[in-house]
Order: sequence, then C-alpha cells, then structure tokens
Amino acid sequence: MRDALERNPNVSRADLEALHSDVFGWALSRCDYDRTTAEDLVQQAYVELISGKARFDGRSSLKSFVFGIVQNLSLRRFRRLATRMRFVSRQDRAEPVEEFELADDHRGLWAAVGELPARQRDMVELVFCRELTIAEASTVMGVSLGTGRVHYERAKQRLRELLDIDND
Repeated sequence: MRDALERNPNVSRADLEALHSDVFGWALSRCDYDRTTAEDLVQQAYVELISGKARFDGRSSLKSFVFGIVQNLSLRRFRRLATRMRFVSRQDRAEPVEEFELADDHRGLWAAVGELPARQRDMVELVFCRELTIAEASTVMGVSLGTGRVHYERAKQRLRELLDIDND
C-alpha cells in the first residue's frame, strides 16, 4: 500500500493527527462555528495535502501551514457564497457549539474580543487560543510580520480600552 502523503514527504500522518483538534478549532472559527462547514474545510485541507496541491516545504511550522490552507479555503468558499447571495446576514450566524462555552470570568474578555476588527480578532485567536507565534499567525493571515505585529498591538490596546485596564 502506498503512503497517502507520498506527495508531501515532509508531512506525516502522526503530525496531522497531533494537529487535528487545533486545525478543526481554527476551521470552526472560520465558519461561524458551523460544524458541517468546518468538517468540509478540514477535509478539503487534507485533500490538498494528500494530493500534493499544497506542498509543505518546512519553511514555516506545519501548524501554521495547515492553518493557512484552511484560511485560504474558507476565504474562497465564502467569496463564492457572497457572489451567489450578494450579502450575508449576521442574524443567520450559527451559535458557537457547546464545547466552546466560556467560564463566567472569561465572558467579558471574549465579548470584548468579539468587538475587535476581524484581523485583530483573528490575530488574538491565533496567538492566544491556537498558540501560534505572531510570525506564524501573520503567515496564516497572509500579511507581513510587521503588519501582524501592528494588528496584535492594536488588538491589545483596544482590549485594554474595552476592558478598562490601566496601561501603567
């Protein structure tokens, strides 16, 4: 039997299995926590890895590489949907799945994160929830490291303001 990842020799099945829950969590956040869509995104990402369409060359971490694949797939998917529908209603957003319920002491923080602009919110999620470095998160988001740092710093500053935390 041939190895399914023979077209991607720098990726092992064990590596992907170790990342799966993080990749799925990132996919969930990319599609407003719709499990079916997230499963589709993850499956498409794995197909791109297995087919060799997305080739990992080791210039970044495998985690940021796979997150980038999911990010790009979600952007393509939603561009197609937006083109067909011409608008997306915020009222139609799915509620987060139960396993992502927050402790009471974190609700205010995540409500504030939800008020951030999209790129700042993505940077906060990638760095704090998905445990990527700012450089890796910048790669996933498709921005330069400098731009990633700006989003990160602006997000922190805005969160301080929203949460009324002294900057001293």
